[in-house]
Amino acid sequence: MVDFGLPLLFALFVWWFSTGAILVVISWPQATHRWSLAIATVLAIMAFHGVLVSRDEPTVAGAYAAFTAGIVLWGWHELAFLTGIMAGPRRTPLTPGTTGWRRFREATATILYHELAIFLTAAALFAATVSSPNQVAMWTFVVLWLMRLSAKLNVFWGVPNLNEEFLPPQLDFLKSYFRKAPLNAFFPLSVTAATVVAGAMVVHAVALDPGPFGTAGLALVGTLLALAVLEHWFLVLPIPDAALWRWALKPDPAAAADEATGLPPLLPGQALTTTAGSIGVDPRHGDLGSPGLASRIKPLQ
Repeated sequence: MVDFGLPLLFALFVWWFSTGAILVVISWPQATHRWSLAIATVLAIMAFHGVLVSRDEPTVAGAYAAFTAGIVLWGWHELAFLTGIMAGPRRTPLTPGTTGWRRFREATATILYHELAIFLTAAALFAATVSSPNQVAMWTFVVLWLMRLSAKLNVFWGVPNLNEEFLPPQLDFLKSYFRKAPLNAFFPLSVTAATVVAGAMVVHAVALDPGPFGTAGLALVGTLLALAVLEHWFLVLPIPDAALWRWALKPDPAAAADEATGLPPLLPGQALTTTAGSIGVDPRHGDLGSPGLASRIKPLQ
């Protein structure tokens, strides 16, 4: 069990920390994004070299090295996308009233370059490791790709929780392609299939004793797949998953003011009820003597 537990904890930490690190970088001013991606590109080149070195090392150390390299390569794509540098040819919101196949085409155009780049990277990893004993890097990358694609489709077809707080301002137009709905038919299929595969990997690693390298590789990739399934459940369950990366998310000034005053946030168009009656002014954003108050008063609807 120790042989399985250590890689499980390692995969869990890498998943949590790498996600937070990317959120921190994209919260920086946009002027820094190209430099950040340039540094990430150097790291990605080093990671691919690590894949080439570790592919002939069917050892526990080789499994960890390959897994880490796969994560770094995936992180490059996530950073390139979230900074808006590599997304797609379409950078505008969904055409109003668009449905069906046209909606799908417009949505695809927003992420087309990103998806093509991922496909080319996956193809390169396959070519580099297909005849090698250590394919952990390839499977790490493929699992992340397939599960992220599944998440995108679920958000497109409709889920209760859209996790819009993770989108940076430069990709704000993507929100128009999301659909909020109780559930879609694809969700149970995608979650069930991924859960079965993750369970089979755990059973193989624990019960069939594939050796130290096999156990480590299955534990690393299997844990990553299980975490991706958990992220899918975050889309439908009332769980504040953003709390896991609160340290990495850029603080919302309005939310900070709400927390400081201890007053509940006002909903759009909601009046503030006081002893003097209902008014359209939130005292957390100024008072009757505050300069510029007129620009902050919201008409009641």
